[in-house]
Amino acid sequence: GSGTGWTLYPPLSTSLSNVGIDFIIFGLLAAGIASTLSSVNFITTFTSIKTIGSVIDRISPVAWSIVLTSFLLLLSLPVVTAVFLMVFLDRHYNTMFFESSNSGDPVLYQHLFWFFGHPEVYIMILPGFGIISLLLSTYTTKEMFGNQTMILAMGSIALLGCLVWGHHMYTSGLEADTRGYFTTVTILIALPTGNKIFNWVTTLQCVESIRSLGLVLFAVLFIVNFVIGGTTGVILGNAGVDVALHGTVYVVGHFHFVL
Repeated sequence: GSGTGWTLYPPLSTSLSNVGIDFIIFGLLAAGIASTLSSVNFITTFTSIKTIGSVIDRISPVAWSIVLTSFLLLLSLPVVTAVFLMVFLDRHYNTMFFESSNSGDPVLYQHLFWFFGHPEVYIMILPGFGIISLLLSTYTTKEMFGNQTMILAMGSIALLGCLVWGHHMYTSGLEADTRGYFTTVTILIALPTGNKIFNWVTTLQCVESIRSLGLVLFAVLFIVNFVIGGTTGVILGNAGVDVALHGTVYVVGHFHFVL
């Protein structure tokens, strides 16, 4: 192992001589480049649709979820790729990007890392939203309730998800105004998320026949787990509460219920 934890925070990641850290950095750089190219491929395919004006009606939520995920990857991956490259340069070429004793800023690493790290949560979960919508509309023989609002909700989540990275850093000494901003925007994500839950539940209430009980139950259990995870996330969005719960199993439980 690298001995630095999964976040590779400096100064630990820049001071240890463990070769495992270099292997992790090289692996992440390769994965970042590959994912960026895949995102470009998906987005290019999407933009090649001729009748783009009616695209929100013609494309399913699952396809939209892949497109939104690709945009998130294209926005955040170059940042985290650059920050890992900076760590590598600090380790081997005596740059001082994150060395506080030489005018570097280790908190800058946290900002850049979490600018990717929080959208990454939605990169993982957005395709799941699309798949659950597809399962419900296919195996309940019922069109998804509020199909367009479902797509708009996913778009809102993707947008807001890029603006809330600081709620991972409440214990790093952020100013009160900054913490207030991140608290407000974080809790705002509950609005489009609640819209999705409402659409799914309403679709289930209007069911006349079920083609596959097992798959529908799978979707229902996903919704239950996600509601628990989302509710605990709203609580963590408050900066004062988050400081008390930071680093506890409560945060681990929230994340695992969501994903």
